Amino acid sequence: MLNQKKWKPEFKKRFDERYDELKWLYFSLYGEDFNALNWLVGAMYDFYEERNASLKRLDRQREKNPAWYKGNDMLGMMMYSNLFADTLQGVRAKLDYIKGCGVNYLHLMPLLDSPEGKDDGGYAVSDFRKVKPELGTMEDLEQLTADCHKAGISVALDFVMNHTSEEHAWAKLAREGDPAARSRYYFYDRWDVPSMYEKTMPEVFPTTAPGNFTWLEDCGQIVMTTFYPYQWDLNYANCMVFNDMTANMLFLANRGIDVIRLDAVPYIWKELGTNCRNLPQVHTLVRMMRIISEIVCPGVLLLGEVVMEPSKVVPYFGTVEKPECHILYNVTTMASTWNTVATRDVGLLKRQLDQVAALPKEYVFQNYLRCHDDIGWGLDYEWLHQFGIEQIPHKKFLNDYLTGHWYGSDSRGELYNDDPRLGDARLCGTTASLCGLEAALYERNAAKVEKAVACDLMLHAWLFIQSGIPVIYSGDEIGQENDYTYKEDALKCDDSRYLHRGKFPWKKWDGKNEISMRIFDGLRQMETIRASHEIFSGKAGVETLETGCKSVLGVLRYLGMDQHLRAYFNFSEFTQRYWTMPDEEAEQYIDLFTGKSMKELGDTLPPYGYRWFLQK
Repeated sequence: MLNQKKWKPEFKKRFDERYDELKWLYFSLYGEDFNALNWLVGAMYDFYEERNASLKRLDRQREKNPAWYKGNDMLGMMMYSNLFADTLQGVRAKLDYIKGCGVNYLHLMPLLDSPEGKDDGGYAVSDFRKVKPELGTMEDLEQLTADCHKAGISVALDFVMNHTSEEHAWAKLAREGDPAARSRYYFYDRWDVPSMYEKTMPEVFPTTAPGNFTWLEDCGQIVMTTFYPYQWDLNYANCMVFNDMTANMLFLANRGIDVIRLDAVPYIWKELGTNCRNLPQVHTLVRMMRIISEIVCPGVLLLGEVVMEPSKVVPYFGTVEKPECHILYNVTTMASTWNTVATRDVGLLKRQLDQVAALPKEYVFQNYLRCHDDIGWGLDYEWLHQFGIEQIPHKKFLNDYLTGHWYGSDSRGELYNDDPRLGDARLCGTTASLCGLEAALYERNAAKVEKAVACDLMLHAWLFIQSGIPVIYSGDEIGQENDYTYKEDALKCDDSRYLHRGKFPWKKWDGKNEISMRIFDGLRQMETIRASHEIFSGKAGVETLETGCKSVLGVLRYLGMDQHLRAYFNFSEFTQRYWTMPDEEAEQYIDLFTGKSMKELGDTLPPYGYRWFLQK
């Protein structure tokens, strides 16, 4: 039995309030294994004791203000440390730039130790407690997070839950035949059980990594590898996998990480006869992680990476009474946004916004235009079908348009995981290149440059009007274009996602690049306005507005009866007329960008124009 007499009162209070549910959930998965549960609880207290004084102060502040991350002043930026500034110390040296962007939430992309050439961008972790040597050390990470906290910046980090690298210590022991290590994965010496899994288990990457299992020639075994052959799926039906991975999560939290991004979380529980995704046990595991973090480090948030249709995403919030993730990616709105760029029709985007607005205000989404990954076309095809839009031909249209293969398109993206057999592919490219800036600059066409910059700014204005946390992908703030040099790297050339993972173009940040500064200044104006008005906070209600134009999206935000903001976005390259209010009412709404009234500005929007009208 655990000796609780030595526990600090703070920990014991949090523990006593939550232990019964934690025990019930743990036993529901693992049976009444008190030894395993007591090991976990002991580790929790050890990590609480290890947590430094400044982090504990932050925990207490956030316990008193649990909505600290829901304000209109939150602005995120995600980046690869090596692409932005070579090393973690390099990022520390650039914190003034990050702060100057208005950023107070910094998402550092995977930086834990992973084998070169077999890391999938850092998602094949060989040591959860070691930083990639070329980036620095754990001490460097702690120094960076400490400096960020002093600057008022929270830090997020990816936590790869579903699998480890084949170079992880557990995997090496498993390969050597250690039965305890093998029980941490899905090992088989015959194909009968793997074949049964394959009957119901979809392939994640059918073209680049077909199948869900890999034959290991050296040890004559088969191991489950849902994503890539060098990423071995962990077996969370083994309680020690959950215990040890939770300990790894708490270790990272104690390095100063404020937001733990749970990578590929829908995949972490496997069961024969199912698709091995979004199973009920996954929610039990995430709920336990939420409880454990609330006991040990209540200032830390869980960000769920659930890149699926809305019906599969929302359950990862849990319920208001028994929450799971604090934040989820708004992936469907992101994909619907680029669909709207291509079609100039806001119908689907309007429907998506209405669905999000109907959710409880406790649910917080992380909103974005682009990220490190590809754009998948998981749209609402059932709804689109009524308009004669079918899934496969529509995906082809979107990809043709956004790669510049459609007549009149200036977008410059590339396909990822193209599967001609299924007529499916995903899309890569930076925001600026997808908006047409790359093509316009190559052609030296001033009119096209204006159009591309206008589209880029309009999309960001749309991003900042959404409820939740807006997150910019590093480089987008200065219009970074695609980087084609990845094709010259033997370790990257097969993965087109490196198209938008180029080195940060510091040469654009010299005050002399007019286009970059226009985009940067435009975003800073939007961010400053957003942070200055509570109407942009998660407290506000949101509705869509009828505009009388299929290319113009209208959004209403409101606080009570007296505070209203009406925003309009033209998703076409042509001037569009839209419905406004009667003159006497329109006079009461002032555009936050120009200071002019709705009446003065009239009922038209220029190509890719946008307005934020606040009621006086």
